[in-house]
Amino acid sequence: MGSTEVDLDPPRRRGPGTAPAGAGRSDEAADRLSLDDPFTVATDYWHQLPDGRIQCDVCPRACKLHEGQRGLCFVRGRVDDQIVLASYGRSSGFCVDPIEKKPLNHFLPGTPVLSFGTAGCNLACRFCQNWDISKSREIDTLTSAAGPEALARAAEQLGCRSIAFTYNDPTIFLEYAMDVADACRDRGIKAVAVSAGYINETARRDLYAHMDAANIDLKAFSERFYRKVTFGKLDNVLDTLDHLRETDVWFEVTTLLIPGQNDSDDEIARQCDWFAEHLGPDVPLHFTAFHPDFKMRDIPRTPPATLRRARRIARERGLHHVYTGNVHDADGQTTYCPSCGEPVIVRDWYVLGEYRLTDDGHCVHCGASIAGMFDGPPGDWGSRRQPVRLVERGGLGPHDRRAAAPSPASGTGGAR
Repeated sequence: MGSTEVDLDPPRRRGPGTAPAGAGRSDEAADRLSLDDPFTVATDYWHQLPDGRIQCDVCPRACKLHEGQRGLCFVRGRVDDQIVLASYGRSSGFCVDPIEKKPLNHFLPGTPVLSFGTAGCNLACRFCQNWDISKSREIDTLTSAAGPEALARAAEQLGCRSIAFTYNDPTIFLEYAMDVADACRDRGIKAVAVSAGYINETARRDLYAHMDAANIDLKAFSERFYRKVTFGKLDNVLDTLDHLRETDVWFEVTTLLIPGQNDSDDEIARQCDWFAEHLGPDVPLHFTAFHPDFKMRDIPRTPPATLRRARRIARERGLHHVYTGNVHDADGQTTYCPSCGEPVIVRDWYVLGEYRLTDDGHCVHCGASIAGMFDGPPGDWGSRRQPVRLVERGGLGPHDRRAAAPSPASGTGGAR
């Protein structure tokens, strides 16, 4: 099955386009879809339309494609009368992060997570803060290559308790994400999806059946905001949250508060009321600070007072675990026992301080169980961000779908 070399020293700067997989190709060649490409695989989430087009069924965009066309996400497109994924086994880079950065505050606290993403996105958020990755339309920006087994071995060698599909949305590369998750599970490593939750029912069910945890980015609580600012729909994201509530996946929710856009008292209150009714009081909610970026550079940073106000509104509506992010706010980042009110995990941004939970997540003051996934003592990774360079050698592993002989397109699609 080969071996994976893990370089723990920060790699030298490697700009977009330096990847061996894309070196020397013209823009036209890089944009062309082909199943002969070693990073392109057939998919199942599509169906044929009467007019000859094929509709991608991964997300609510329902891109309807002629031969050779790509969807809005850019990494899925039509070739040989089927929908393919053109970023399987390719990444924009790898990094070991604190799990709190995802953010997940109730999932293996203090532990390192191996993070990576691909390119493209199925939303078009005007404020995107990872736009250089998620808005990329250049497959050649994917400068690293690693199959599922290579990633699982790397996570194990690096001492990571989990692996995260992040930076852009795993919805659009779900086949790759599911296979990596399965390879990691064989080694006792958890899988985390960091997603906007904009996904159709069948694909949603399949993707999250492979995940152990998730953070869902609830952009706002307004259909108008979703339509005008993200070019998506709120209801589909709420459906994902409702679905996760019925699974064993541990999940937390993040809302980036943008001044004058989604930060009114009324909207925050309506969001929290829905949250309490549909998800319950123990699902953590993170309010994080916006900074000017991408196509919303004319809006100021979110004042810390706005985050504190949102947290107060949420707690007044009965939510137990409400956090502030992208600011230093010890009170807003500390976990309190909902039973006795004592602090049980003190944080300063991503750094853990006082930790007053048992190994299985019970308050040492009163014995109450804290919602989450706690397994042993906390980690001590802190706020470190460690870039990693992976060098893959050897053949494809058992979880890599490229190892199987391709089957002819059925013309009907479907979900596995």
